[in-house]
Amino acid sequence: MIPPLGWTTPCSRRAWLHGSGGVALGLLPRASQGRDGMRRRAQRCVVIFMDGGPSHIDLWDVKPHAPAEIRGEFTTIQTSHPELPFSELLPNLSRHAHRFAVVKSVTHGIVDHNAGGYYMLTGRFPVESGQLVVADGPDTFPPYGAVLTKFRPPPGPLPGFVHVAEKQFNLGYDIPGQSAGFLGAQHDPFVTGDPSLPNYAPPGFLPLPKNSSARFARRKELLAQLNEAQTVAAGNTPMDRMAFFQQQAAELIDSPIVRAAFQLEREPASVREKYGLYPDANRDLEARKFGGLPHLGQSALLARRLLEAGVTAITLVTGRRIDQAWDTHRQHFKLMRQSLCPPFDRAISAFFDDLADRGLLDETLVVLLGEFGRTPKIGFVTSSAGATSDGRDHWPYCYSTLFAGAGVQAGAVYGASDRDGAYPARDAVRPEDIAATVYAALGLGLQTEIRDRQGRPYVIATGHAIEAILT
Repeated sequence: MIPPLGWTTPCSRRAWLHGSGGVALGLLPRASQGRDGMRRRAQRCVVIFMDGGPSHIDLWDVKPHAPAEIRGEFTTIQTSHPELPFSELLPNLSRHAHRFAVVKSVTHGIVDHNAGGYYMLTGRFPVESGQLVVADGPDTFPPYGAVLTKFRPPPGPLPGFVHVAEKQFNLGYDIPGQSAGFLGAQHDPFVTGDPSLPNYAPPGFLPLPKNSSARFARRKELLAQLNEAQTVAAGNTPMDRMAFFQQQAAELIDSPIVRAAFQLEREPASVREKYGLYPDANRDLEARKFGGLPHLGQSALLARRLLEAGVTAITLVTGRRIDQAWDTHRQHFKLMRQSLCPPFDRAISAFFDDLADRGLLDETLVVLLGEFGRTPKIGFVTSSAGATSDGRDHWPYCYSTLFAGAGVQAGAVYGASDRDGAYPARDAVRPEDIAATVYAALGLGLQTEIRDRQGRPYVIATGHAIEAILT
């Protein structure tokens, strides 16, 4: 274990050890176990995955009194929460600060994007047989949405779990924690594709020609017959998953409610513009090459429409498949100011506006998380990708996760980072505890069991819910 910045306070090394390194060694003290009964609080869940690892110091754990090589270029602004300043980069989202419960002391020791993403999206320690888990597959632990829809399936033809817009891909693999893993194809998310593209239609949603209902019904019946020989819902091979996807798409096409939810053109132009439309964006450019996040506004709008239609769980990814958007090893400040934060601030603030105005926030848990934060010290190198003198590298040793909505104590601030935002100063929180908090807010008992393909039982969360931020 290497303390990359040195231990900046007398307690920071100890805090980090207990918050992360102690996981593998069994050294963690027993935190408050909390109430573990079945609590039905939030009915639905949205995880906003800030892929690439956003800089906590430049967003919501600002350090205005830290040395210049820590605090960087951005100033601090007041928000709707008197004790929670944000960065100047979030002027719109700052209006919603009073809605958040912010955990400022999340910590682990995984600097790899894929394994770190898996850790945060599932709460499962990302090491199996001594190797980091870096690829999605049929034996990975399921993410929050897959577990929720297993125990709380959606009504009618709606997909229970939806992934907006594209699955994240890095170093040749889909990042693990994006499919249902060992729960099987029937709990995989429906992946929407990019709703900001011209003439958008979800995968499999080809426009039905006039007078085609009889032909479509025959095709649907034939597909069912072809799949009857294999137990599609229980299968976990690539063929099973493809067959289930085709079957699911056929059922969704047949539902007017589902089709309508995906038709963003039904929204007033002013609403679509509020979320963000970028018709002139160069979509061949990654966010890290100043291509921005041209999909995010309409992705967030689609997520809101899917919640209104009754979808149970959504993963909203802020970057595109090509991006790792927040991975700002180079030109960090310019990227944050020009490419990343303007579309993020616009889209996510509009999302919260609508959820609050329409009453959806009263029944929906929203979680903003990344796989890690970024180095407090500018230019400090912690990964093989490195960092230039104007970049921030990977930093899992202390960063923030935000909760809002149903089951959450709005305005709560839990834990704290040290002077430099480098290590927890108090109340270290592991990804296992984030998972436990998500499930507790959703009313799922932490000892609820799921079984893998070999029938082995696992509890859905091994951490402890952060009771201080729950209602």
